[in-house]
Amino acid sequence: EVQFVESGGGLVQPGGSLTLHCSPSGFNFDDYIVGWFRQAPGKERERVSSFSGDGGRHYADRVRGRFTISGDKAKNTVTLQMNSLKPEDTGVYYCAAARTLHAFWVAREIDYWGQGTQVTVSS
Repeated sequence: EVQFVESGGGLVQPGGSLTLHCSPSGFNFDDYIVGWFRQAPGKERERVSSFSGDGGRHYADRVRGRFTISGDKAKNTVTLQMNSLKPEDTGVYYCAAARTLHAFWVAREIDYWGQGTQVTVSS
């Protein structure tokens, strides 16, 4: 059974930082691209960042330079460090896993979704 344990969301002021953690189980971490999507109220779910088994990291333009993704294959954990947060970063952040970078970033063929964690950036 595939499960995701997500943590780290919360309320933060603009300019602040949060760290999200995702610990998937039930599939081989090395065989998947694991990363984050987010969805703001009334908007489509959008890609944020991904981590590959070979250590590759990818970011959406909106977060590049502010967010950093890392992975620990021994612990099956992916971490998203979010700095310089803006109100437009507010949303539910979902951990997700796909077979390839194309599936994650282009085709949106996601095999597994986490339950989501709320991030709110507000003064």
